[in-house]
Amino acid sequence: MSAGNGGWELPISEGELSRLTRELDEAHQEYLPRMHAAAADLTEELRDTRPGPVEGQWSRAGSRRGFLLGAGGVAAALALAACSSGSTKSSAGGASGTPMASGTPAPSATTSLYTGDLRVVALATALENQAVGAYAAALAAAKAGKLGTVPAAVGTFATTAMAQHADHAKAWNAVLTGAGKPAITGVPLSNQPATLTALGGATSAGAVAQLALDLENQAAQTYLFATYNVSSAGGIATAASIAPVEAMHAAILNFVLGQYPVPDDFLPTDKAASPALLTV
Repeated sequence: MSAGNGGWELPISEGELSRLTRELDEAHQEYLPRMHAAAADLTEELRDTRPGPVEGQWSRAGSRRGFLLGAGGVAAALALAACSSGSTKSSAGGASGTPMASGTPAPSATTSLYTGDLRVVALATALENQAVGAYAAALAAAKAGKLGTVPAAVGTFATTAMAQHADHAKAWNAVLTGAGKPAITGVPLSNQPATLTALGGATSAGAVAQLALDLENQAAQTYLFATYNVSSAGGIATAASIAPVEAMHAAILNFVLGQYPVPDDFLPTDKAASPALLTV
């Protein structure tokens, strides 16, 4: 491609990217019924919400590993491991904010509307909304000519991924409202201003793809971390049903950036978002 693309060019063919996007959508459609069923189970569990952990921590359950294996968690873990880039390997095991996280203080557990596993659900919803907004901003920038010439297949992938994140957010919000809590309609995350600034400064589709990859890695690792650390069986199942799709987003973005997704022997969770990122 020309200099009008900031020196970036799509390293794979548009046909190959289109094929990957079709496979992504097929996987999403396959997991969708499982996601809705798990979310419905989670709603029932959370109608009688127990007191949750202190803010910024996750609740735990001794049987979570056994349930995870029975709820499709093996598929989630394998998909995530297969889709990590070599540059993301890490031995860190705790949830954290992203490198773009700001110092905006989060509300305490005693003042937040969302506590315990509901706080994890609120975090997941906010992350999905953040991804929807990021892809929407990227598509708008491309339409306005701010990213140079963007291949049609890249736009199709962005539109597909955005719709899938919207589906995930809708499922999580149904859990919140079913438990008598307000839906998350915006992006109440302390790293959102920095994310918007980075998106606004992008001048090529490649730069936007790198930002999207950071968000996808954060979401995928957050879900993986959640499957081992939330207390409710429905929460584990919902996270396990969504994680493989998020991992496929990340894998395709690695291809778009010319980075072959190298399997990790030990999948990291150092990029997983903490509930402390929530500002509600």
